[in-house]
Amino acid sequence: MSISRDVLDAAREVERATGTPAAALVAIAIVETNARAFAPVGEKREPLIRFEGHVFDRRLSDDKRRIARTAGLSAPRAGQIRNPAGQEARWRLLARAAAIDANAAYEATSWGLGQVMGLHWPRLGYASAAALAEDARRSAEGQFALVARFLKTGPFAERLERGDWAGFARLYNGPGFAANAYDRKIAGAFRQASRLLANTV
Repeated sequence: MSISRDVLDAAREVERATGTPAAALVAIAIVETNARAFAPVGEKREPLIRFEGHVFDRRLSDDKRRIARTAGLSAPRAGQIRNPAGQEARWRLLARAAAIDANAAYEATSWGLGQVMGLHWPRLGYASAAALAEDARRSAEGQFALVARFLKTGPFAERLERGDWAGFARLYNGPGFAANAYDRKIAGAFRQASRLLANTV
């Protein structure tokens, strides 16, 4: 896998600013987004996103939920609303959801290199889900700063640094992490990230 120098430099900059290890940031990015910070969306470049229709469903009022379900944008169970393969189509999906309830739509979206959910905005110190998204849309540094804030909410970086891959995976990916071998993926990604950062100073 080829990772851009800009992404590696962004991780180093966020490590200097926050103390969060660059190797942890890059490892997460490798697993979550193949360390790709932006995709073309029309004439713009936007961070990679994933919209979760079941989260959107839970964060809507009854009236808006009925509208969203009729439009095929929300459902009570995870996986019922499929994400398109391409990012441009995902951004169109997000725009349709935001037209019903922008705050709920942004909360129901995973943002940027680390795919941090917008619903975490209060505990990460943002004024709103839109403010969280703005960090992701701004730059690769903004996306890694968002990941760093999230990692500060628990013993994430420490578990990565001591090689507790399963412990990290359970915290970051949830209790079903083993179903998609998240622990093995993050272990390999951390080794790869450490090599890349050491070799591109």
